[in-house]
Amino acid sequence: MKQTFALAAALLLASASVQAADIAAGKAKAEAQCAACHAANNDWNKPVDPSYPKLAGQHKDYLAHALKEYQSGGRKNAIMAGMAAALSRDDIDNLTAYFASLNGDLYLRK
Repeated sequence: MKQTFALAAALLLASASVQAADIAAGKAKAEAQCAACHAANNDWNKPVDPSYPKLAGQHKDYLAHALKEYQSGGRKNAIMAGMAAALSRDDIDNLTAYFASLNGDLYLRK
């Protein structure tokens, strides 16, 4: 009984500390930092160069993982490493929520 109560209390505290992503903040950050390469004419389905990834509609968890890998050096790309280095956890959460909220043409929604 005590373990159940302790677990419930821990889950409650954990859920209270989780913030919802701010899609508007993600959009502003994306327009300022990502659009030059990933959104030709403000279209997130059309990167400036076809070899650059499309971001519209990508899965939030995939994008977060990729950005964290650029930060840690697990993924190697000089430009993305520099762009990701300055991102906070909130920035990543907001950016990935924004991109996931867009209509993309890459996959089927979960």
